[in-house]
Amino acid sequence: MTEHPPEPALAANTAALYERIRGDEALTQALFRQALQDPKGTLERIIAMGTQFDLPVTEASVRQHLASLDDLDSKQWLIKARGGL
Repeated sequence: MTEHPPEPALAANTAALYERIRGDEALTQALFRQALQDPKGTLERIIAMGTQFDLPVTEASVRQHLASLDDLDSKQWLIKARGGL
């Protein structure tokens, strides 16, 4: 089993990774399209990106962060991609 950082570090990593993804419109669109077809694969891809960017995250931390978002753009994205994220 892979060891993960403590919860506060996971939350910080997840927020930083989200901002990095959100700052790349092409990547955001690619993840959205993937989420429509393969939500689980999208989560796996996000987790892998976290590792690649030295921002380790877990599925639970990604789900928790997405659930906590309160901006309109994110809410609309999540409603459209709700299929498992």
